[in-house]
Amino acid sequence: MSGLRLSRLLQLASPSLPVGAYSYSQGLEAAIEAGIVRDAASAQQWIADVLELSVASMEAPVLLRLIQAWAQADIAAVEHWNALFLGSRETAELRAETVQMGYSLTRLLQEIDADDAAAFAPLQGLDEPAFPAAFACATAHWCIEPQAALVAYLWSWSENQVMAAIKAVPLGQTAGQQMLLALGTRLEPIAQAAATRTDNELGNFAPGLAMLSSHHETQYSRIFRS
Repeated sequence: MSGLRLSRLLQLASPSLPVGAYSYSQGLEAAIEAGIVRDAASAQQWIADVLELSVASMEAPVLLRLIQAWAQADIAAVEHWNALFLGSRETAELRAETVQMGYSLTRLLQEIDADDAAAFAPLQGLDEPAFPAAFACATAHWCIEPQAALVAYLWSWSENQVMAAIKAVPLGQTAGQQMLLALGTRLEPIAQAAATRTDNELGNFAPGLAMLSSHHETQYSRIFRS
């Protein structure tokens, strides 16, 4: 990967990207409230389970399909996979999260790459661009290799979850880095498996996540948005 493409990818995956990812916990805060997540070990187990059972089987392969669709300028395919991903969000807060982050990234891309803003016009034309659709659009436009983009996407997701655990459990920074070191070993195998999944193998069956995300929407005291 060229230095420029790598810098673009690092920018997309950076926790400083102003799309609001830091303000969501994806059910983790409710798992802490319920006593399921109590310490670093249980936090790592929770994050790893969501990564393997939900993100790996739906979000990851859909992201690859969206990257391919944008690269081929196949807007019908983009709309199809974007709609499918939105439909896979099992709670109101999970759907609202990806729509808000997708909207924020869509606006940001047009503002930071003003000289080539027209390239992102089809993204703005989507009724509700989910975050993977916006991320994939930038990936395709900047000619970033899809597998590398997916690993970076998974890393960004994992880092946001670990940051949420540090705040809400709470945990120390060293524990957070240890969790990231362990989670990082899973990302490349997940990305490789995502590339081989057929359409019929896509799935998002994570009832524990769905139930706790639903509880979080009405949780009395919380740090993160719902």
